[in-house]
Amino acid sequence: MKEQVYINKTSEVYDAIVIGSGISGGWAAKEFCERGHKTLMIERGRVVEHRKDYTGENTPMWKQELRGRVDNILVDQQHHIQKQCYAFGNTTKHFFGNDRDLPYTTKKGTEFSWIRANQLGGKSLLWHRQTYRLGEYDFNANKLDGHGNDWPIRSKDIEKWYSHVEIHAGISGSKENLPNLPDSEFLPPFEMTSPEKAIQAKLAELYPERPLIMGRTAHLTQPSELHVSQGRVKCQARNECHAGCSYGAYFSTQSSTLPAAAKTGNLHIAPNSVVHSLIYDEKTNRVKGVRVIDNDDLSEREYFAKVIFVCASTIGSTQILMNSVSKKFPNGIANSSGVLGHYLMDHNYNSEASGDIDGFEDEYYSGRRPSGIMIPNFYYKQNPKRGFLRGYALGGGAYREGWDSQQHQDGLGAEYKNKLKHAGKWRFRLFAQGEMLPRFENQMRLHPTLKDKWGIPQIEFDVRFSQNEKLMMEDATEQSINMLKAAGLTNVLGNSKHGPPGLAIHELGTARMGRDPKTSILNGFNQSHDIPNLFVTDGASFCSSAVQNPSLTFMALTARAVDFAVKELAAKRI
Repeated sequence: MKEQVYINKTSEVYDAIVIGSGISGGWAAKEFCERGHKTLMIERGRVVEHRKDYTGENTPMWKQELRGRVDNILVDQQHHIQKQCYAFGNTTKHFFGNDRDLPYTTKKGTEFSWIRANQLGGKSLLWHRQTYRLGEYDFNANKLDGHGNDWPIRSKDIEKWYSHVEIHAGISGSKENLPNLPDSEFLPPFEMTSPEKAIQAKLAELYPERPLIMGRTAHLTQPSELHVSQGRVKCQARNECHAGCSYGAYFSTQSSTLPAAAKTGNLHIAPNSVVHSLIYDEKTNRVKGVRVIDNDDLSEREYFAKVIFVCASTIGSTQILMNSVSKKFPNGIANSSGVLGHYLMDHNYNSEASGDIDGFEDEYYSGRRPSGIMIPNFYYKQNPKRGFLRGYALGGGAYREGWDSQQHQDGLGAEYKNKLKHAGKWRFRLFAQGEMLPRFENQMRLHPTLKDKWGIPQIEFDVRFSQNEKLMMEDATEQSINMLKAAGLTNVLGNSKHGPPGLAIHELGTARMGRDPKTSILNGFNQSHDIPNLFVTDGASFCSSAVQNPSLTFMALTARAVDFAVKELAAKRI
């Protein structure tokens, strides 16, 4: 296999520049390279090599500094925002951004938590790997209730691209033939525990319209020959994924798309290159290149290409577009519609419920399964009596209290050691993942005076959950409690919280696609309405959030957009 080629300065004009190296950027680079196009991937952070740089992997808690606890002084100085992320810990903190160097502001009275991972591979090293297709209901929702613009695509337009990326990435799950959650190309699902199977059966009897299914996740439960050829093997069920996986058992840029791109010999990478703005040629109405600031010495350089794919994450991509101004586009490149930065969405996780499960004291499980269960959105049909629009999915699973909670308790000697040998009671938890309505007033913008250390204007967020999302979470809590009690759980408790947007890390919508150039940034192929050789294929392109985790759709939209761009290049239309 050919090695990745890292560059600094060059005057070469590439076929394609891909900004960002996370899930979307990795797929863009792979697809361009495999079609014979010389491609430059620009990454603002450092190089992370597969296996070699997973420094927290295979480090048991008793071998970790401070026994797995993170130094509070370090956290306060560098990670006071990043520490809120579920994946942040002693073995993963080096994959997170340094808040001291990555400032942003929020409008008074609002909150937003911006989780960042600036290195080769981006957040593909840290994502929770849940992978679900959007369905016809999701693509129709805006049109049906009038919130947001109508998606310019439907399930039939993206179905084959879902299959294309699923076969390569490897998605475990079970075929359910549900009208509200399309099936994927599946590897075998992970197995439910005995309590989960019992609850599944009880809910099927009492709530047949609310099936409990195994979570669909980007893990190799049974690798294909294609996966083995990528150097990937079966998931070992260690659930240490966020520290990096040398087995390549879960999908990431490092394990899958990057080696596929490098194998062609067409991939070049410019790391430590913070994109300042796009270089626009008004005479040709094309983006001819990218202006970057060196991450280390703050020097400037430029790169050039025939087509530009912006895949720097929803907020990162939008910041780049906003900072690319010219006489024709004084409010951000490709922003003739004026909607750039608006309609910012994130999923709503502000509800949970749990209870005790009796009768399975002799049951346990093998390994540490890296996925839970899911109850798909059962509010996918409109109902004016419901009191709120759209719906939510429920995630969760059964677990046994025990070693994880006991190892930090006080104790000494044989009595303490014996206590650690015994698992506690079984419990079952549900949490909601709710849809957030697309609203013009939820936005990000460039701060008029504050800049970061690279001289780029900071982002100011003005975003909040609406009354619709609050009512949705109250309903989720009520329904979860009712379902758990009906299933026979005891000591059932639940609550609705009021956490801010951002922590779902599913930012979407700030450079949305649409049919009308007056109300959208991109067309149905993720191509700019205003500038034909400019594409945005990450979450910024979404018209609505649906309830599903969005990463699988990032992959499919990106592969589809590259296919379109390659044909347009061949026809000399871009």
